[in-house]
Amino acid sequence: MPTVSIIVPCHNERQTITGLLAAILDQEFPLSEMEVLIADGMSDDGTREAVGEFAARNPGLRIELIDNPQRHIPAALNRAIAQAGGDVIVRLDAHSVPARDYVARCLETLRRTSAANVGGQWEIRPGGPGALARAIAVAGSNPLGAGDARYRVSGSEGPVETVPFGAYPRSWLERVGGFDEALRTNEDYELNHRVRTAGGQVWFDPAIRSTYRARRSLSELASQYVRYGFWKGRMLARYPESLRWRQALPPLFVLSLLGLAFSAIWLPPALRLLGVECVAYSGLVAGAALAESIRRRDFALLPGVTAALITMHLCWGSAFWAGLLRGWPKGSPNR
Repeated sequence: MPTVSIIVPCHNERQTITGLLAAILDQEFPLSEMEVLIADGMSDDGTREAVGEFAARNPGLRIELIDNPQRHIPAALNRAIAQAGGDVIVRLDAHSVPARDYVARCLETLRRTSAANVGGQWEIRPGGPGALARAIAVAGSNPLGAGDARYRVSGSEGPVETVPFGAYPRSWLERVGGFDEALRTNEDYELNHRVRTAGGQVWFDPAIRSTYRARRSLSELASQYVRYGFWKGRMLARYPESLRWRQALPPLFVLSLLGLAFSAIWLPPALRLLGVECVAYSGLVAGAALAESIRRRDFALLPGVTAALITMHLCWGSAFWAGLLRGWPKGSPNR
């Protein structure tokens, strides 16, 4: 039986870290063959104390707290990998909750497929109380918000571009060189791109399941998608071939809005085209929000899903261009 190291980047996650550790403790996998390494970005909200208290109450689960003074995710993951002893590295987040059979199913799928990385489907849950938090979670799994990403919208088992919370044979991480610390976000996608370029498969199995807490407010959602879009743009400065149609649509939409608005100064018909585009887009988003509200029989979702989708598109699309113009981060290794 392979041994497993679960690695967790963490910073100020007191509200969720105990739930993650409880889910790991409850895994249908021998605790004697598993360890948990939490790379903490010097949390000051009681997270470190919560981890220590949980470890003291549950000595059967090996938990190690690793300092990550750099306070960003790729550095946390690499620090944890460097100290991990498992044959398989499973990456989880402090605000995720894996199903009881998560580790066992990851190992079975790795054995069955010989893939370089396997992962499964997110169930996105609200990050807080209220209709808006519910709506943000719904928007995150709607095709207008997630595109064709199978881990968000479900789908059949098979090769994909990336998966969340992947399980990697250690040999593959050593082969491709771990996470690129110059990328503060989008590090999973970039690593999986290198894995696929090196001939490995990234495999999606919908039977591998976990839950993920969405953002609680539109401001938090906006910040998240600005970060996602910016670092996606920076990554594409080096890997332009990795761009997919679903990722291109928001930047192109933002560019068309700006182009038509600018052109309208000299060409009055451009203003009419801008109006038509805005009306068509608003109808598309509102229609998706209405469909979700009807399907879930929760019409309080309608304004929130509409607002969340617009926030995601505009923030991701605008930040993408800023990241692309900045280019590939200086000092990033030539992998």
